[in-house]
Amino acid sequence: MTLSEIKQILPTLSNVEFQLENGTFVPEHFHVTEVGQINKHFIDCGGVTRTEHTVNFQLWSADDYEHRLKPGKLLHIIELSETKLNIGDYEIEVEYQSDTIGKYGLEFNGKTFLLTNKTTACLAEDACGIPSQATVTKLDSTSCSPGSGCC
Repeated sequence: MTLSEIKQILPTLSNVEFQLENGTFVPEHFHVTEVGQINKHFIDCGGVTRTEHTVNFQLWSADDYEHRLKPGKLLHIIELSETKLNIGDYEIEVEYQSDTIGKYGLEFNGKTFLLTNKTTACLAEDACGIPSQATVTKLDSTSCSPGSGCC
């Protein structure tokens, strides 16, 4: 989800809820402690220089159980970050503390924002010598009989 997409969704909501893929909800008294832009300039294992830009939201839960972030307030924080930091319309990455700081993608299911699990991947598989996935061939079940040695 991009920054412009969340800005379109927020005015339609009465509450802001975040849910992890395992079904657990972020406590409703969470804070958005940061909104920023992260610019990553790196080289992959194949020697290609790359850049990535993401918008970062940091969620944090404190002991102030009466706190509730309303959609209008989050929209105001986003708009302020666009004005003050010149943040671009990039994909949103959410930081949220569990056992360690986790980084999540962001989706919306019509009611709740979903924190989606992110994975790592090799960006230069051809340069790393990682073999391509083998093609699976389906055998004709009539050509193989028990004891024939074909299985």
